[in-house]
Amino acid sequence: MTQETPIHQQDEFTLEEKVKYGILGVILLGGSFFIGRKLVRRAKSYSEEKKTYEEGNEATYAKQLKMAFENDMWFGWGTDEEAIRKVLRAVPSKEYFRRVINSYQKLYSRSLMKDMQDELTSTEYSEMLAIIGAKPERGNVLKPPVLTAAQYLSWAKRLKAAFTITYGPFPGTDEDAVKAVFLEIPTQAAFAQVIAAYKKEYDDELMSDLKDELTIFEFVTMMNIITKKPKV
Repeated sequence: MTQETPIHQQDEFTLEEKVKYGILGVILLGGSFFIGRKLVRRAKSYSEEKKTYEEGNEATYAKQLKMAFENDMWFGWGTDEEAIRKVLRAVPSKEYFRRVINSYQKLYSRSLMKDMQDELTSTEYSEMLAIIGAKPERGNVLKPPVLTAAQYLSWAKRLKAAFTITYGPFPGTDEDAVKAVFLEIPTQAAFAQVIAAYKKEYDDELMSDLKDELTIFEFVTMMNIITKKPKV
């Protein structure tokens, strides 16, 4: 008489089969996790993208920064530093800038600060940090700069960064960055405070450095910006 194998024994998997199916299960589970995470990111990005049609909110600023990194330069490559500077000057507060950082992450799944470091020279990056560093801690509306020691130091740091920029191995001067600072300084008295802050921070004379870094025409142009401002 032929002895039949019990049904429950016929259904059991071999050790090799168990290992194979276990690995397959892990792969499927892992794939589902990554697909799910990608779908969530895509949904967040789409939701955030809809906000970029509104002027002056954090999503719009985040998108403008990304466009500046990808460049709108006429020769088709590089980074539009002036556009970055314009956006950061428009951000009303440090808290608001943190919202821009979060929005950038949602839109592009990338770190804004890391991309800024990659796209800018060290001196340009320092300038951008100084712009944000001088802003109030909170607020949703851009207001004129409050004339404090921190603000004077911020302008001084931005000027120093503009003087020490390098283009590859070659030293240079970022005249646009200098002009941006001069346009922001509201009075001749405030400019005198910037000179004092520059001296205290770097033990250098701002006026001498301006003359060294700029052509005579550029120097006169910059000083005309200041002399046309009210004295106090």
